[in-house]
Amino acid sequence: MSRISVRGFAVASATAVTAVGSVVGVASGSTAAQNNDAEATAAGTTLLADIPAGQQAQVQTASLTQQAQTMAIAADATAKKDAEEAARKAAAETAIAKKKEAEKAAQEAKEREEREKAASRSAVRDASSFAAQGSYSVADVQAIARQMVPADQFQCFSNIVDHESSWNYQASNPSSGAYGLVQALPGSKMASAGADWQTNPATQIKWGLNYMDSRYGSPCGAWEFWQANHWY
Repeated sequence: MSRISVRGFAVASATAVTAVGSVVGVASGSTAAQNNDAEATAAGTTLLADIPAGQQAQVQTASLTQQAQTMAIAADATAKKDAEEAARKAAAETAIAKKKEAEKAAQEAKEREEREKAASRSAVRDASSFAAQGSYSVADVQAIARQMVPADQFQCFSNIVDHESSWNYQASNPSSGAYGLVQALPGSKMASAGADWQTNPATQIKWGLNYMDSRYGSPCGAWEFWQANHWY
């Protein structure tokens, strides 16, 4: 029988190891032999051929079983790690895709709003497009304002005029000199929009819009300031 070394085999069964030691000890017939065999076993030099045939199968089976279990555990750990990495990668890709979609939607909404504002501005009429009248009712003045003020700014403009003049284009404050729909101070400032600033509400509206846009960015910006300070 050839002598096959069991170096490299992990002998997992304690019973098998004990049996191997007992068999070797009995076969030697001396304490010295037992000690030598124990030292050889500890040093990993026990030969498979020294073990009875019945025990060889136990040693090999225990070793191979443990190796298989170790490999299975390692494979499971690798598979779990790969699955976790794949899940993290998929989650990151999903988050990036959602972010891009949100940014695209926000950009489209912004562009749509700008288009609507541009359309609203292009739809307004200039003061010069209104024929002068001898007098104007509140309804007349409001109708002119609706055609001159951008739709998204009209309510803010209206709020200011409500508080300043109650839509009376001839409203005058004798103590301050403020005049007209938007109570320009002094009223003569509105001459920059037209020489008929005292009698033409369209001229006053034109001046008021320019003032609100240049000072506050828009009528709504002016209204926000007015609410906080009760003047603008």
